[in-house]
Amino acid sequence: MRLDKFLKVSRIIKRRTVANEACDAGRVFVNGKAARASYEVKEGDRIEITFGAREFKAEVVSCKETVKKDDAAGMYKLI
Repeated sequence: MRLDKFLKVSRIIKRRTVANEACDAGRVFVNGKAARASYEVKEGDRIEITFGAREFKAEVVSCKETVKKDDAAGMYKLI
């Protein structure tokens, strides 16, 4: 699954276009490297996102195409 789609489906970022812009701006890192929106996310990947002064770190647990709102937080584990 593409990185921008994963961020949207897991509800880490509200909209896919915003996720795409964050990747283009170099604020999203996967396994310690800056990642583009087209990066293929796999289970076990570690995602780091910088929101201003705040930092979000999580590990991918599952990659599902569609998820209900209540189950979205189960797609990743906070580090």
